[in-house]
Amino acid sequence: MTKSESGIRSLRIEVPSIPENIRIVESFIDNAKDAFEINDDIYGNIMVAVTESVNNAIIHGNKLDKQKIVVLELEQTDNQLDFIVSDQGNGFDYQHLPDPTSEENLEKPGGRGLFLVKHLCDEVKFLNNGSSVKMTFYFD
Repeated sequence: MTKSESGIRSLRIEVPSIPENIRIVESFIDNAKDAFEINDDIYGNIMVAVTESVNNAIIHGNKLDKQKIVVLELEQTDNQLDFIVSDQGNGFDYQHLPDPTSEENLEKPGGRGLFLVKHLCDEVKFLNNGSSVKMTFYFD
């Protein structure tokens, strides 16, 4: 863990784009829960949102290319946690995502991940043309 002069505490890991590496991400979040004293109220939301985002980065961003990595960063400021997931892909059109709750999409097997992420986080921002996602969680 590092702490900057501005008081931001942070952690960072890099994982190859292998779906089984989600276990490493889960361990990272578990360790962060203790280190950053994350309460149980938001822990579940963080676990689902971050693992879903890393999974998307591995599968859709890096196209399961084991040579490419996914970076997961965690930054804590006074009353918020920011998780940033970045892949080495070209990004995507995050402004025109199909609504998974609309009638024509209800039977489709995919397309719910980002919908979930957006509802579990307090804020979601896409950066670098969509190859990075910043998920913000507020706490007291």
